[in-house]
Amino acid sequence: MDFSDLWLTFLLTLDATLRLATPLVLAAMAGLFSERSGVVDIGLEGKMLAACFTSASVAYVTGSPWLAMFAAIGVSMVFALIHGFATITHKGDQIVSGVALNILASGLTIILGLSWFRQGGQTPSLTQEGRFLSIELPGADLLANVPVLGPLYKELLSGHNILVYLAFALVPVVWWVLYRTRFGLRLRAVGENPKAVDTAGISVNGLRYRAVLIGGVLCGIAGSYIAIAHNAAFTRDMTAGAGYIALAALIFGKWRPIGVLFACLLFGFLQSFAMRIEGVPVPGIGAIPVQLIEAVPYILTVVLLAGFIGKAIPPKAIGKPYVKER
Repeated sequence: MDFSDLWLTFLLTLDATLRLATPLVLAAMAGLFSERSGVVDIGLEGKMLAACFTSASVAYVTGSPWLAMFAAIGVSMVFALIHGFATITHKGDQIVSGVALNILASGLTIILGLSWFRQGGQTPSLTQEGRFLSIELPGADLLANVPVLGPLYKELLSGHNILVYLAFALVPVVWWVLYRTRFGLRLRAVGENPKAVDTAGISVNGLRYRAVLIGGVLCGIAGSYIAIAHNAAFTRDMTAGAGYIALAALIFGKWRPIGVLFACLLFGFLQSFAMRIEGVPVPGIGAIPVQLIEAVPYILTVVLLAGFIGKAIPPKAIGKPYVKER
């Protein structure tokens, strides 16, 4: 294998990394807003799964991916409001509420899928018109034969759908909102010392509700990407733990947008690499079992979190309901 083939293989692996990291980035940014406000959001998985089902269903019925995505955002925001109502208004346990949302979404999507489409809980496959398709950037074909830079532009930078570009463009926006706006300052403050925020005359509950609703919007986009951009239908539990990996990325990135982005890219690369080595024979062992290949990203996620991130200090008020003193 010469240099050009190695370079192309490397680029294709990175290309897959971007695609696989996209829902992780969106979900992790959703969790970042919520947890920076002091609300643990285990329910990322459930909101994404509900959004997957909603977007695939609406896209199949209407043929419009944009309408499908907005419907998915709406459903995800409803789930976010349920979580907020249980944990912010009624001071319920945030972990229990999030797990309950995940279980609800997992069961509800299957029941509705069986009732509406009668395809074993799945939705029918979508046509091209109902999906977000890849976008070819200007000059990609013309530059394809240029050594090194041509394949870089054509294979890595070009050829993604709009939600991939949106996800990575959101990261600097999230950084700016958190660190350069009054809303971001207040959001970080309420996650560290809600009593001080309340003393200043700012609604702690209002800020936390806004944070979880922003998370609902981003989870809706993430679910839409999985169902109608990366795939072409809803299948049972198709998020496959992406919400939990996004939470791991939050810890790995120490609740900072740029660090979280690199953590998501790392986990996306692990998944991409696992797919690349599937079926490749190992001398003396033979082909690696598919089950082991599929488990590699999750195993390495645990290993990395256990020993390579140093001390990750979460917001001081995270997971603690705020009770206003009278």
